[in-house]
Amino acid sequence: MLQQIVLPRFNNKLEEQLIKLFHELDLPLHFNKTGNKEFTNYQRISMIILFYKSGKSLRDFTDEFHETRWISWLGLSKVPKKSTLHDWLKTFSMKAIRKICKVLLPKKVELTAIDGTGFDAWQRSRHYEKRAEEIGKLPYMPYAKAGLFIDVKTQIILDWDLVMSHQHDVKMEEKIFKRNKRRNLKGLGDKGYDSENLHEIARANGIIFYAPVRKMNKRAYSWKKPKGKYRRECMNKPRFAGMRSIVETVNSVLKRTQIHYLRSKNHPMREREFGWNIILYNIKRIIKINTKNNQTIIFYKIEIHSIRTELDKRKV
Repeated sequence: MLQQIVLPRFNNKLEEQLIKLFHELDLPLHFNKTGNKEFTNYQRISMIILFYKSGKSLRDFTDEFHETRWISWLGLSKVPKKSTLHDWLKTFSMKAIRKICKVLLPKKVELTAIDGTGFDAWQRSRHYEKRAEEIGKLPYMPYAKAGLFIDVKTQIILDWDLVMSHQHDVKMEEKIFKRNKRRNLKGLGDKGYDSENLHEIARANGIIFYAPVRKMNKRAYSWKKPKGKYRRECMNKPRFAGMRSIVETVNSVLKRTQIHYLRSKNHPMREREFGWNIILYNIKRIIKINTKNNQTIIFYKIEIHSIRTELDKRKV
């Protein structure tokens, strides 16, 4: 009797998500009608995501890629060189990266949260940084600040904004709220987002936003209410106000597991690098959510019966 063995459709969960992502994007296999068609867009997108997942430099990634099974899984005839992979990074604009990220977003979103965080924009040794401070010649360190807009339930990043300056959080979130196309959302923020103008922009774009009111000036009367209709409404905290801290968890995970610092030297490439890392983070979140939902629990029922043997009968 022959036993039929059913093999899995995908080699691993990341490959499954990459194939689904490419099909939902509805991109052509090649951008050019004539010319070289050695690599497909599916191979380009997959290799870029694998590159940021590795956390290595371009040269180390391409050198060590020969040792992985992804060559056969992606159907590569050869491994692209360092310069070729770098050209692919410049091929996809921020508009295309945001389009890719939009495909990964959950269909139903109700509660959201926002927060800002900073990233080092270049790697430097903390040891030599201390020595440079001793002699008074501390080198210039570029600084990047990001604002994250997340879905509280799935912890997926819905939108983001990246600037190379110490910009106020409210200015960054105004741009994020203006890009929002969803309706009937509830948003949470900390005291740094206590702005009547931000509340008005959020309401105009389908978001009911809640942010704690900052402490008023000591000279002001204790009974005096803050200015602004929506600021006064935020004096009564909603029951889900404690869920805002989940965005802090997303910030921590993003820094600890993926973006220790931004490697790119100019701002357009830094924006692309940050955007691809957001795509990678959302893919990992989808894999984790699907794995959690597909878990099965097996219960075993064990019954114990006593059987009297002939030897027991003789003793009786």
